[in-house]
Amino acid sequence: MAALDAAPPLLETTGLTRSFGGLTAVRDVDFRLEKGEVRAVIGPNGAGKTTFVSLISGRIAPSAGRVLFEGEDVTALPAFRRVRRGIAYTFQITSIYANLSAEENVALAAHQPGRGGSIAHLERVGLAGRAGQIAGTLSYGHQRLLEVAMGLALQPKLLILDEPTQGLSDAEIEGFIGLVRDVARDATVLLIEHNMPVVMALAHRITVLDRGSILAEGSPAEIRANPAVQSAYLGSG
Repeated sequence: MAALDAAPPLLETTGLTRSFGGLTAVRDVDFRLEKGEVRAVIGPNGAGKTTFVSLISGRIAPSAGRVLFEGEDVTALPAFRRVRRGIAYTFQITSIYANLSAEENVALAAHQPGRGGSIAHLERVGLAGRAGQIAGTLSYGHQRLLEVAMGLALQPKLLILDEPTQGLSDAEIEGFIGLVRDVARDATVLLIEHNMPVVMALAHRITVLDRGSILAEGSPAEIRANPAVQSAYLGSG
């Protein structure tokens, strides 16, 4: 009876595959993400990390396999409908509205015109003082934080962050670590990140991709001690 009552994972993929011509970027990935986790996905350049989260968010369609969210098959749903289900994805390349203010970007993301909520989300990422600044004039690191604020405005169940600390100063990275810990009280976080101290500080579990397949999964300590991971990724610097 207990097994029948057990809740499904928040996110699950089975046999997830994506090919581009003769290149298979993601190969037969079975993946489970439990509600409340902070999960990091790491791997060398070209490992398929961004393709993998693009498949989860619906930005691209799989060549094979399925994506389940809260136990429901969402494989055929476009990205905007997955957003409505609670999946928010901040892109690796900034996707802000460059000619609008930071505040307007957040309001537009949330589909809620009005100052209060937007300012709150900007304050959460440390950008409240730049609410009126045109987004395209923000530094690259601040544009990344604005993306995070836009994702938070969607009040997601799953927040996918793709290289969020790229372009941030050391002080901003420390602030970001605190932010993710705060976000994780209400949402599940899936993080692609090259900054290994950030990964080790935040992740409950780590999934290592290599050439489109899962090489290893485990706690930060297990991943750090894994010889195959050291050879494929960590040892390469």
